[in-house]
Parts: sequence; C-alpha cells; structure tokens
Amino acid sequence: MKSPLIAIILALGATFPVLADVLTIKKDAPKQYVVKKGDTLWDISAIYLNEPWLWPELWQMNPQIDNPHLIYPGDALALIYDTDGNPRLVINKAYRKLSPMGRITPKGKDAITTLPLALIKPYLSFEQAINSDSIKEKPYILGANENTKTQTIDHILYVKGNLKRHQAYAIYHKGAPYTDPNTGEELASRASYVGMARAFRTGDAANGEPASVRVESVKREIKQGDFLLPAMEGQMLPVYFEMHRPEQPMQGQVIASPREVREFSTMDVVVLNLGSEQQVKVGHVLDIERQSPKVIDSARGPRYTEDSSRLEKLVSATSELFGSETDEDSITWKMPAEKVGEMIIFKVYDKVSYALITKNQHPIRIGDLAVIH
Repeated sequence: MKSPLIAIILALGATFPVLADVLTIKKDAPKQYVVKKGDTLWDISAIYLNEPWLWPELWQMNPQIDNPHLIYPGDALALIYDTDGNPRLVINKAYRKLSPMGRITPKGKDAITTLPLALIKPYLSFEQAINSDSIKEKPYILGANENTKTQTIDHILYVKGNLKRHQAYAIYHKGAPYTDPNTGEELASRASYVGMARAFRTGDAANGEPASVRVESVKREIKQGDFLLPAMEGQMLPVYFEMHRPEQPMQGQVIASPREVREFSTMDVVVLNLGSEQQVKVGHVLDIERQSPKVIDSARGPRYTEDSSRLEKLVSATSELFGSETDEDSITWKMPAEKVGEMIIFKVYDKVSYALITKNQHPIRIGDLAVIH
C-alpha cells in the first residue's frame, strides 16, 4: 500500500479560469519521462511547459491509478493528446522498471513533492515574521535555574506569563525588523526558532510568580528575553498549494532575504513587502521585474543617471520632487521595468510574505519588483 512521505502539494483539481484553452508543449518535450528520485513536480512540469505552475491543466487523473494525487520515482509519465487535441500527462502503467536483482523497486514513502521541501521547510518550521507589538504581548524568558549562557536539554527556564501545564512551547529570538523601503514602516520582525520547552508550572504574572518550563530541544542559544509561542503555531507545513496567478494587479518589492545576502537565484527564498492585507495568498505566482535605469538626455548626449554631472542629477531630482518639467536641454527618461524571473508565495503574514524564486534570467536583487499587471 502506498504511504507517501508528503502528499503532492499542488491541488490537482484546482481550476484556473484565466488560463488559455490549449496548453503549449515545449518542442523538445519527451513523449515519456521516468520519474527519478529527487525530482519535484515543478521540475517535471518544467520539462513540458514554459510555465510549470500550469501543471494541473496538463495532468489528468487516470481512473486506473489507485491514487492519482501521487507520483513516485520509477513511474513513467506519457504525453498524450485527448479527443479535443489538448495535451495530457498520464502514468504509463505498462512501464515497469526493474532493479539489478530483477525485482520491482518498491515505492514506499517516496512520493515526489511539488517544490523542493528541503529548501522551504526551514522557513516553514523555524522562521516567522511577527508584528513587534504582538511580540511584546507574548510570554518571555526571565532566566534559568542556572546562570549559564547556554541552555541545554532538561534545563529549567522561568517565564513571565501564564502558561498551560504540560503544554509544549516553541522559543523564538526576535531579530531585525522587515522595513518597507518606500515608507520606512516596520512591517514585521523576524523571529527565529531557538528551541522547544514544556511547561510544568503555570505561573501567575499578576502576583509576580513566574511560569516554569523544561527545555526539551535546543536549535541555537536560548537567551533572556526570547519569547514563547504554543508549539506548531505558525509552523504548519502546507500540504496543498493551489498555484495560480492573482486575479487582481499587485506590486511589491523584494525587501530582504532570510540568508541576509543581496543577490539571489533559482530556488532561493526572499521576503516581500506584500501580505494578506494586499490580498496575497499561498500559491500565488508573481513575476519579478527590475526597473531599467533612468537616462538623462542633455546637450552632452544621453547618459545614465549615475554617469551624469551633479548639476544634471540635481535638475532631474528637483523636477521629480516638484513635478516640474525638466530643462528643455536636459530631459530625464524613465525606462520601463523588465521581467527577470518568477516566484511562488509559500508563506503569508499580514504585511510580508516569503517566496521561492522558481525562474530567473539575471541575479535577483533587493529592490526588484514582485508584480502582476
């Protein structure tokens, strides 16, 4: 009996009303593909489609398959066309791959996933973006039963706040804030998971009695001031993504990276200044665009802004600030933004979201646009 490690994330039955009626298959797409260990649904669909997130339109449930939601290493996918001429991928049950010993390789718990979960799981399980005001209301660590910088398993921690006896709590360290580059507004604070503890005294904060927890696991140093959340709150791994383009236009920016680098590539995770307040949802597919550099065209000829004289830069900046026309001998040209990649949203908060870059023509940078027109 097939028992998958993780069900394929994509909701195969999802509908996409904005899609074209007929999918376009790549010219070099194979007639048959045998799934390999380490493949993802995204990898396979990219072999056949320029837009891998359109996979549900390509995949059709075969009534002869016991569980059409699952694809395993060793399965052979055959490209066929239905009676209406639409391309479809089905499992070729006539294909059997034998091991060197002549036995059929058991599938067991190796069902492939839509996206490489090894890449995004740390951000699903150990990373949060929480409002700073909300963090102030959470129980936090006052100290321990021993004056030591490193808290290990079985150490006792004392907490300001009222806890539930026997309840497990995740411990987080508050990091740097995520800030909107345009307004300067603090959107959320990065919170990193540092350990797990279980309460054995409930505490009475109003009367100055701390709650007590016993450390059960440690990921990194636990410090005074680190705050607690009930275990699994915000850590649930989404089982099904319904990947699709947002129905309404939106525009945001890449504002940070959990890895704290400035350039990113395919399968890197980035943070956007878009959240549920902007109607962003898990599974949204967004384009990544980069603003082309401005050009100042003057009597000296066209030059990029950074190559222009101080006076030309001042005139250009003044005209933008006050909305006035530039000097007739010096015109500033604002160039369009161009697409440089695509991303998928996989975790959403009120004002920020985490996205996985799935395609890029150039290195993605802080400040690049996340858009749907």
